[in-house]
Amino acid sequence: MKTTWRSASLAAGTVAVLALTAACGSESGTSASSQNVGATAPAGGIAGVGSGYGAAGASASPSAPGGVGAGTGTGAQATGAGELAVSANGELGKILTDGAGKTLYRFDADTAEPPKSNCDGDCATAWPPVSADDVSAGDGIDKSLLGEITRSDGTKQLTVGGWPAYYYAKDANAGDTSGQGVGNKWFALTPEGKKAKSGGGSDAALAGLSVRKDPNLGEIVVDKNGMTVYRFLKDKAWPKPVSNCNGACLQKWPVVAPVEANDTKGVQKKGLMSFTRGDGVRQQTVNCSPIYTFAGDKAPGDINGQGVGGTWYAVAPDGKLVGAPAQ
Repeated sequence: MKTTWRSASLAAGTVAVLALTAACGSESGTSASSQNVGATAPAGGIAGVGSGYGAAGASASPSAPGGVGAGTGTGAQATGAGELAVSANGELGKILTDGAGKTLYRFDADTAEPPKSNCDGDCATAWPPVSADDVSAGDGIDKSLLGEITRSDGTKQLTVGGWPAYYYAKDANAGDTSGQGVGNKWFALTPEGKKAKSGGGSDAALAGLSVRKDPNLGEIVVDKNGMTVYRFLKDKAWPKPVSNCNGACLQKWPVVAPVEANDTKGVQKKGLMSFTRGDGVRQQTVNCSPIYTFAGDKAPGDINGQGVGGTWYAVAPDGKLVGAPAQ
């Protein structure tokens, strides 16, 4: 019997689905199949949780070279930095500043490999991108770490160690660091392109995903900053990962960026993968389930996202939801 193109295509599709099913099996008692998966998330109004952008008012404008105005289209126009400098900050240690002493920041939702900015529109108004034009490396800065990307509006943005660089519109004066830690995803840049941390440390030695013993929840997964990792009941893991947290939901529940398998400790390797979301952003999974952090968690060890809206729960090392009611 001849094999038609249609039957061959169906056979190939079946093999692909079976292969993915083997990697991303359904989870007993926690599958989202019985949920209303068409709904977009945002879970439960949490007092004091902002957009994560740290939205600036119309009058906020840093005095960086070139000035920062209100953004249009994809956001504020990139502004020049001049000669970059290493500044000593009593709380954060060595941080990167521009020629006028204004602090430079990086965004956890961006990627460094490959370099890509995920801050446009209102985000780029609150966090104006640093222009790559006329930038030079001052004392103590490795110029080989400096690069550039082309933004969606065609402008060139500075990168440091692959990470796109930004100002914060609420930093009014040289030396201000009011953007540090905003939404648990904005951090001052170190001269090496790392995230500045309180006490002068950086994220250089932290594992991408690891396990922490919580006194109330038991063993739960945390990210490279020690922040609790969560799952959303309305997401799907089978036959392939699907996130149903979009738009405003992501302002409260930032995605966990891809993590290499060898950059984890204590987390189940099966189903440890990343996928491309509908908005084009890459997101990490544990046991094929998309994972997030919570903007309401302000410090490592916080579990303020646990049980929010009856749909958000911390993640066990095997990827199961911790403390979720039986479905």
